[in-house]
Amino acid sequence: MLTQFEVLAKIKEQGVLPMYSTPSDAVSVKVLHALYNAGMRVIEYTNRLPESLNNFKKLKEERDANLKDMLLGVGTIKTVDDAHNYIAAGADFIICPGMLPEVGKIVVEAGLLWSPGCMTVSEITVAEQTGSKLIKLFPGNLLGPSYIGAIKEIFPGLAFMPTGGVELERDNIATWFKAGACAVGMGSKLVSKPLMEAEKYDTIEERAKLALNIVINYRKPEAEKQQVE
Repeated sequence: MLTQFEVLAKIKEQGVLPMYSTPSDAVSVKVLHALYNAGMRVIEYTNRLPESLNNFKKLKEERDANLKDMLLGVGTIKTVDDAHNYIAAGADFIICPGMLPEVGKIVVEAGLLWSPGCMTVSEITVAEQTGSKLIKLFPGNLLGPSYIGAIKEIFPGLAFMPTGGVELERDNIATWFKAGACAVGMGSKLVSKPLMEAEKYDTIEERAKLALNIVINYRKPEAEKQQVE
């Protein structure tokens, strides 16, 4: 098992955290392969459906058998019971939609990375005191990139990942990184419900490749960018 610092490093390296859920375990696995084929090595499976835990276990089986370098995190964890269930199922990290110290304590004690959803400085302070190293800024579209710039110096030991409203566009993603984000979380703008229902896995793969390429091109040295232009 990787440490929380190693998992955080993988998320930072990838720069984009894809998030999805679907009632079908078969579709869940096929989307996982589409993301893997695109180059993704860290994903968040969201706990939003009655089938989510069973589907996650199927993803874990597939990962262990065929995609050993993929990290599987779980999002939308809102209760202590959910945290226990997914930790037992082998989650590599846990993400919450809000600041839930009781969940954070369990996750951190298990040695896993815990990322709570925060909007205020007070919530971020409690998250830091509870052991979080990665703050999910949610909803990102309401807070905006300037919010990171305003608070980042107060929390030098934390990494920030906006989620919600991040667009699959170069300028939008670049603006978040310029503001100080370590990564961006992308759900329906990357893996949409219509694409999964239509089983358009090639399109999902293409969109995931585009997201990764945007991050890679943004991070290129300035001299190299000018040569390309």
